[in-house]
Amino acid sequence: MSSDLEPTFDTESFQKYISQDCDRLSFLQDYLSRRGVSTSVIPLGEKKHLYVNFPQSSYNPMFKIKTIISHYDRVQGSPGANDNSFANFAIADFAAELFNSRKVHNVRIFFTDGEELGAEGVSSQGAFALADLFRKLGITNDDVYVFDACGRGEVAVLARAGLDSKITGNFRKKFLDLYERTQNLLKIAATNSWMTLPVPYSDNAGFLACGIPAVAITFLPKEEVSFYYNNLMADKNLEKAVMNCRIDSNVKNQTDLSIQKFKYSEKMPMTWRLFHTEYDNFLSLTPNSFKKLKKILNSIAELRNLC
Repeated sequence: MSSDLEPTFDTESFQKYISQDCDRLSFLQDYLSRRGVSTSVIPLGEKKHLYVNFPQSSYNPMFKIKTIISHYDRVQGSPGANDNSFANFAIADFAAELFNSRKVHNVRIFFTDGEELGAEGVSSQGAFALADLFRKLGITNDDVYVFDACGRGEVAVLARAGLDSKITGNFRKKFLDLYERTQNLLKIAATNSWMTLPVPYSDNAGFLACGIPAVAITFLPKEEVSFYYNNLMADKNLEKAVMNCRIDSNVKNQTDLSIQKFKYSEKMPMTWRLFHTEYDNFLSLTPNSFKKLKKILNSIAELRNLC
């Protein structure tokens, strides 16, 4: 990723952020503070979420609140450049622009902790406790947008998670409404460069489990989208494996499981195969993703949906 191609991207700070010894929570607090942005740490259990303190004048009660979520934790041993440092930086810069604009935008921003623990079960995910707090406080009508792994590629991918939900009634109605409105947003903000696809759960899992509609957006290179889509069409088991965050629950032993994992990983986008490895590094990012993500974020800020 070349800084010459993306002059608005602070590559020096980013390199520090993805270094192995970085205290990422403190780094984000300082990064935002130096840009005039006030934040608060919200401890929930052992997790620490970072909340942007926009002034009350940023909100108009006539319109929906738009909550933007981006996890800052990463798997130990991986730089986590794409998962999820890139989105952190784009959203931090976006927060600074909103904060200093003093405009009404109705945006909430959380940098969440503990997303990578979701593989142990949704209730162990940091966002689950945050969503549960939302529910207890009666904050159930926000439009929740989760951004995860947005640093590779030019195609904005809207995750299909939630479409197959067995929950009916008002929750189902609200989720489908949010999903449709997000598609309409992407039609404008990412014209001819977006798709809906099965994507592994991110922090949207915690919110959906608490009955709060949430959508997740990620990015993929165009050629990886084509490769993945063709594999989905050819293998009807692949979508189930991706959405369940497991390969096959019926394997008889670990050897069979290893074979299945290899089989399915070969059918998934290369971007996802870099997750949690040393190859999820600065060089794996693509220079055109930053402006595309910022355009989507700005489009969310401009939304005016009545409560």
